[in-house]
Amino acid sequence: MKPRLQLKYEQTVRPALMASRQYTNLHQVPRLEKIVIHMGVSASLEKGAVEDAVRDLGLITGRKPVVDKSRKSVANFKLRKGQAIGCHVTLRREVMYEFFDRLVATALPRIRDFRGLSRRAFDGRGNYSVGLEDQTIFPEIDLDKIKRHQGMDVTIVTTARSNDEAAELLKMLGMPFAEAK
Repeated sequence: MKPRLQLKYEQTVRPALMASRQYTNLHQVPRLEKIVIHMGVSASLEKGAVEDAVRDLGLITGRKPVVDKSRKSVANFKLRKGQAIGCHVTLRREVMYEFFDRLVATALPRIRDFRGLSRRAFDGRGNYSVGLEDQTIFPEIDLDKIKRHQGMDVTIVTTARSNDEAAELLKMLGMPFAEAK
């Protein structure tokens, strides 16, 4: 069974984008390609910090994260080559739509004093990145088991050719952008 947001994209968003942008081919319409969630952990923290980040990111996404390791040593940061410095998960297809739906519908509204996301976080090629300061906005995280608050970066990769196309796609999918002043 397809996720609710994927059905919404196929039944309402894609036809609306085809009509508004005058696309002649169905494959020209922008769509979500993947979502990458990354948690960086300071190398100076204790050894259990990376394991905690892996556990939390696994709970949030439902997938096992890949542990990122440093490529070279940097003495000023007390970093050694091969040391674990974070973790990431790449979501595609149905899991991507489910995560995007949970992010927009439940997690983002739980942010204190939330007034919408900035429209300036596009990279020029139709991809959108947002930094979240705390993992506790996700309902899957048990607040009693949190040892430290950990932020994460969420990158939404689309097939759009421009920022305007991607912004229109994400707005139709329910992304809460802040109103321009």
